[in-house]
Amino acid sequence: MNDNTYSDRKKWNMTEKEIKVSEQHVWVSIEDRHVHLGLTNYIQGALGAVISVELPDVGDPIEAGEIFAEIESVSTVHEFISPVSGVVLTVNPQLEEHPSIINEDPYNEGWLVEVRLKDDSELEDLMDMDEYYHFVFKDKS
Repeated sequence: MNDNTYSDRKKWNMTEKEIKVSEQHVWVSIEDRHVHLGLTNYIQGALGAVISVELPDVGDPIEAGEIFAEIESVSTVHEFISPVSGVVLTVNPQLEEHPSIINEDPYNEGWLVEVRLKDDSELEDLMDMDEYYHFVFKDKS
């Protein structure tokens, strides 16, 4: 039986096209009723070098539309809004000692939390990466 340990997750080969994204720059990768949340490449670049991360604990509930993460960079502290509701199953263990992994590999090693999804209809309001690209750069063309 595969217990889906963190070392197994390190082998992910996620591309930006396989995820959904919120207007608050939080990506969601979907695997059955479990989702991983992380920050987009765009927002990690805007934040600058990440120096600390405050996340919920395993077992904590998170709610769509409410703050679930606080990320501190060299220039700012930013709170991130969860695009989904559920219960935290795992927190990325690398972030405590190596928070800059969010900058280095935001879509793979830099994930924040794994959540058991409460309501998969919340995913319908999220953008795919093409829509997100147009959302981010609509005023810059």
